[in-house]
Amino acid sequence: MFRIRRVPHEPRIELAPLIDVMLFLLTFFIYSVMMMERVDLVPMELKTYQSGKAAKPSPAATISVDLNGRLYLDRAPVALDELASRLEEIRATAPDLVVYLALADGNADVDRSALLLDVWDRLQPGKFNVNIVGRQRRGSVIRDAETPATSPPAVGPTAPAGLPSGSAASTPATQPPTPTSTP
Repeated sequence: MFRIRRVPHEPRIELAPLIDVMLFLLTFFIYSVMMMERVDLVPMELKTYQSGKAAKPSPAATISVDLNGRLYLDRAPVALDELASRLEEIRATAPDLVVYLALADGNADVDRSALLLDVWDRLQPGKFNVNIVGRQRRGSVIRDAETPATSPPAVGPTAPAGLPSGSAASTPATQPPTPTSTP
């Protein structure tokens, strides 16, 4: 039988992987030191300018549709036929009018999608700037407080940034929130 002779190799340390690891550690520690510097504590002189003006929000009108299909213009009930004319009156005093369209969230007995399309069709010939808004959510919890199902969503000067501050129905915290699509 043949015997295979093996030559014992001397152990050696490869330098390329060692250099890679050391560069990675160096990069990590440099980045860590940079992140330890708190930017909010850096002293900085904030200058004031004389020409600065406070931003004023654009005039807004809100059309709310509750669960029963009733329309509200800035929290006042309005008929579908007089909606465009009332918005034209408001736009006469404020040419850069922004219209917000808000639907109450919840299960409705009536089909509001046809009403929503009808409102949209009546506003398009007037070239209104229409934005559809919904409620703000934080994860699976809805921020808005519960309000009765008969009141329209509160929108306007009492709500921040023209968004609805209340809604017709709110989902309890024990159940998952319902999507804000029209039924």
